[in-house]
Amino acid sequence: MTLDVSAPLEIDPLIDNPATRIIVCCGAGGVGKTTTAAALGVRAAERGRKVVVLTIDPARRLAQSMGIDSLDNIPRRVKGIEGEGELHAMMLDMKRTFDEIVEAHADGERSRAILENPFYQSLSAGFAGTQEYMAMEKLGQLRARDEWDLIVVDTPPSRSALDFLDAPKRLGSFLDGKFIKLLMAPAKMGGRAGMKFLNVGMSMMTGTLGKLLGGQLLRDVQTFVAAMDSMFGGFRTRADATYRLLQAPGTAFLVVAAPERDALREAAYFVERLAAEEMPLAGLVLNRVHGSGAARLSAERALAAAENLDEGRIVDQEPGKTGVRDAPGASPESPPVPKITVQHTPMQKTTVQKTTVEHSPEDHEAALDHDGQGDHTTELLTAGLLRLHAERMQVLAREQRTRDRFTALHPEVAVAQVPALPGDVHDLAGLRAIGDRLATDGRTPAGAA
Repeated sequence: MTLDVSAPLEIDPLIDNPATRIIVCCGAGGVGKTTTAAALGVRAAERGRKVVVLTIDPARRLAQSMGIDSLDNIPRRVKGIEGEGELHAMMLDMKRTFDEIVEAHADGERSRAILENPFYQSLSAGFAGTQEYMAMEKLGQLRARDEWDLIVVDTPPSRSALDFLDAPKRLGSFLDGKFIKLLMAPAKMGGRAGMKFLNVGMSMMTGTLGKLLGGQLLRDVQTFVAAMDSMFGGFRTRADATYRLLQAPGTAFLVVAAPERDALREAAYFVERLAAEEMPLAGLVLNRVHGSGAARLSAERALAAAENLDEGRIVDQEPGKTGVRDAPGASPESPPVPKITVQHTPMQKTTVQKTTVEHSPEDHEAALDHDGQGDHTTELLTAGLLRLHAERMQVLAREQRTRDRFTALHPEVAVAQVPALPGDVHDLAGLRAIGDRLATDGRTPAGAA
């Protein structure tokens, strides 16, 4: 069983379109963004495109699934791709990307001074929003090289959907902010005037900040600011250029979510934000959707059947033995108690029915010895399976209600769904299977196993 979706998301036309140059997979953490991005990359490459997947996930399992020992800040060719296309993969190294920017926009002496500055080292490794900003920097670099037909971006896991879109502006605002400009003022004035300003005009501020931040940290910040002066405008310019790139017609956003309340609430918020920023949304990928091959058997009927089996065992079994128990005071000639049996049909639908067991008193003990234990075990297992099925149907109903709430809020959003798999994806075949199900909206493709 799959959930009914009124507007299916057509993946193959999206990745086959030469005009589609960037696909951005975004959403809450833990919903399968990285696997979705990798599966899209594999499918697009095997359909003839030259693809690079930029991931932010440091987990080794993704590299291993692509047959690569490890991923780093340089695109690596993925072997085993079937077809005429190519697939490359890389993992963002936030600090290395920042270092590359410094090395590209500062001369050797100034570059070295910046890279060795303690404040820069802290900023490049852990400043709030740096990872998101550097992901966009790397995207801009890849797009500018024009080496790949398609770039698939796995965005950083964010506590808020706003982080990914706001980070370039936030870091640019920090570097262009009043605090930075104030620290830059002495260097900009230069000469004796600058020294006089530093010694007189800033003495009170540096004294106060020195107490708050520590004198050495303040000196590190001032040295960093002086060295980075010529680069600040470039950060803002590139941030604005990347933002425009995200709004361009060749970009497509895919919001990835699981069929859970919190994940779809985050997805709905992201959909609204993308619309407000006029960024092109291709649709929603709904991951880990549960299904059942016996959906015609409702949870209520399954539970009722399990209870009937339990009641039958209470009536029919005796301590130490399983079978038809004689009622107290009953003679061996007493009519046998009806027994519960289970009938399976080719449609995987399980029905429970009562059949009367007719046997002679002489057959009674033989039935106890030969058939009773097996019957009891079958009924016990069947009741357990019926309860498991009821739980699965309840999960399906909950997922359906959750998706219906999202669809009611955003009926214009196309949806593709991927069934929940029994295990993790650990190789190209698994990524290929994910891509197949993405393209067929959860249905098994023709000819697939």
